[in-house]
Amino acid sequence: MTFDIKITRTLAILAVLSLSACSSSESSNSSRYELANDKAPSSASDVSKVEDAHPKYEAYSRGGNKTNYTVLGKTYQVLDSGKDFQQTGLASWYGSKFHGHLTSNGETYDMYSMSAAHKSLPLPSYVKVTNINNNKQVIVRVNDRGPFHDDRIIDLSYAAAHRLDMLKTGTANVKIEVIYIASPESIALAELKNTKLHYIQVLASSDKAKLNAISKELENKYQVKTRILAVNKLYKLQLGPIGQKQLATQLNQQLRNNGYPQSYLITQ
Repeated sequence: MTFDIKITRTLAILAVLSLSACSSSESSNSSRYELANDKAPSSASDVSKVEDAHPKYEAYSRGGNKTNYTVLGKTYQVLDSGKDFQQTGLASWYGSKFHGHLTSNGETYDMYSMSAAHKSLPLPSYVKVTNINNNKQVIVRVNDRGPFHDDRIIDLSYAAAHRLDMLKTGTANVKIEVIYIASPESIALAELKNTKLHYIQVLASSDKAKLNAISKELENKYQVKTRILAVNKLYKLQLGPIGQKQLATQLNQQLRNNGYPQSYLITQ
């Protein structure tokens, strides 16, 4: 009899533990997101001045980059590289429901940052997004998977959607273009290639010998190279090239204060 009672109690305890585990599991699943439906933040800070994501070289993350993955019964294939990738279609956005939760590559979703989700781009990727309806643009960092709707190509953060002026409509027709950076060295070369050069137009004269004399004087005084350009029947004396606009502006002001009030800045 005592043995039967012990067995009964043991079975009862196991049943309770089993129910508790199920309850805990169901509670955990249902409370992953505190909100049942997504929405904009109720008291959002000003995101109009949130900067674009700054493209840089990043190795693709270990998380979120399986070659194939399945969601809601549909299998998606992740690209090996985002190089030359472009796509046109419908964009949506996601906000408060997912804010603070993990993204597909293990980071934390911040709806106030310039980020996004895409079904097939490797994570992370940098993408320029253009709202075709108003030509507004943002650069976002893709660190999540989605949107899992056949008619949508990208899910944007709240901040990115705000910049593209698509919060009220919820969706927008967009063009997305990957900003691909193959290595740490490649972005440095790109920046160097895109650097604008500045010259200071000092004065113009038909007397080339006079300008030659002035150019030597200015080179010695300011330690900056000069050039003389022939334009029609005149010669133009310019200082430069100068890589940084701030330095060129300062030097131009010095020239204007020291006998060349007509000097001005030229950017090429």
